[in-house]
Amino acid sequence: MSSVPPSAGTKVPAPHLGATEAPQGNGPLLLRAEGISKSYSGVEALRDVSLDLRAGEVHAIVGENGAGKSTLIRILTGAVQPDSGTLSIDGAPVHHHGPLAARELGMADMYQQPTLFPHLTVAENLALGLERGSRWRPIDWRARRRAARVLLERTGAAIDPDRPASELSMAEQQLVEIARALGSEARIVIMDEPTAALPADQVVRLAAAIRELRARGAGVLYITHRLDEVFDLADRITVLRDGRRIDTRPTGEMDRSSLISLMVGREMSAIYSHEPHVQAREALEVHGVTCERAGVRDVTFTVRAGEIVGLAGLVGAGRTELARTLFGLTPPDRGEIRIDGVPVVPRTPRDAIDHGMAYLPEDRRRHGVIGTMPVRSNVTLASLAGLAERLAVLSRGRERAAADRYVKDLGIRPASIEAPVSSLSGGNQQKVALARWLLTNPRVLILDEPTQGVDVGAKADVHREMDRLASEGVAILMISSDLQEVLAMSDRVIVMRRGTVAGILGRHELAPERVLRLALGEDAA
Repeated sequence: MSSVPPSAGTKVPAPHLGATEAPQGNGPLLLRAEGISKSYSGVEALRDVSLDLRAGEVHAIVGENGAGKSTLIRILTGAVQPDSGTLSIDGAPVHHHGPLAARELGMADMYQQPTLFPHLTVAENLALGLERGSRWRPIDWRARRRAARVLLERTGAAIDPDRPASELSMAEQQLVEIARALGSEARIVIMDEPTAALPADQVVRLAAAIRELRARGAGVLYITHRLDEVFDLADRITVLRDGRRIDTRPTGEMDRSSLISLMVGREMSAIYSHEPHVQAREALEVHGVTCERAGVRDVTFTVRAGEIVGLAGLVGAGRTELARTLFGLTPPDRGEIRIDGVPVVPRTPRDAIDHGMAYLPEDRRRHGVIGTMPVRSNVTLASLAGLAERLAVLSRGRERAAADRYVKDLGIRPASIEAPVSSLSGGNQQKVALARWLLTNPRVLILDEPTQGVDVGAKADVHREMDRLASEGVAILMISSDLQEVLAMSDRVIVMRRGTVAGILGRHELAPERVLRLALGEDAA
């Protein structure tokens, strides 16, 4: 497959983070890990990994999903104990520390999946990690809300401190996590995919926060799959592959091609691969769809068979809310939806599924997979009726065959299809979630952040699968906060703002500036 540019002669840049001052990294040593190894049930997650972090430095850790990045940071933060190796902070050995001890030692962490308590407010979630004092101390609620507003403003987040965390989008949850890390005044800050759910404008704001951390002498361990961020922000880069440290180099000694080669162990000519397969038939028609509860207003568009339509917009634009409305999770109040010309009234997800629609949600941990269930069951969960034998008894043989097929087709790497999904890396969990819906043979597929938080290899696998599905006539609506992905993979782009369509751009019109102007309300296209 060839990689098709979004428009003739147009380069697709990722948003520049602005953190271009001279590399730091000459400050005192804050953290050193030496010879860290960890195995789970005989499978090596890490083997003899060493790295260090200095004051005023951004040290990026990169690698494919399953390379050992998450295991390493869990060990550094005390959530997991290593089988062997040593850890020191400020030159002093640290033994068997836990997350609370890590915070006391000046460490703050942001995991890839936000860890907010859903039934607490934003202000309460921020206070949990930051407030100190006696259990009998009365709570100053006004001061707590005021402190929360200040921290949220530092991240550029327009979020009400009294809002329950359960109502936040993935991007908003991540902004709250960033605010909590900033408020901790930690000297060692670990960020695991902090921009995975963020649109371009918030990515730039995060860069300003990182510059603030560097200026006050903090060290930042920065884990990301967005390579442009690595080159914009990092002073040094450590590459992990298959649980081992492959190399550590100053950022100036690497380029994108050499870094990808180190990460995947092979040359990689393209991450975004898409050829147009658009047919004349309109597979999905949406006319005047409104859902007051979801904040979706008078949305009209079409998606043709074999077409990939990108859905772009800033945080709060209503993209995920629209997807949930189309899929029957928050049914529309009015408007018309047609699939292959047949009117559909999606009062429940089952209505949508029965008419050939599938929806991969953005939050794979909460809505995409069931971590305690095996890969086999997760893949087949939406297709059990089709796998049944006589008397509606599930055929284990058919179930295993279906799971094996998609594990192979999507390059999912579990130890076994009987392994719990929670044991897989984030990218492999995302592929399992995608496999579940592909097994339903959808005619319309809605993908909400399909490559969020996955490595370059997994991203290429997902893009190839999208292109294959389009070639078979599946209509795809793709929501993505990665502007580069939207422009490279879309035949057309719908830009949303404040719950409605701000503009629709054909492939020949696609340019990053045009999309952002529509998203900001500065273009009347």
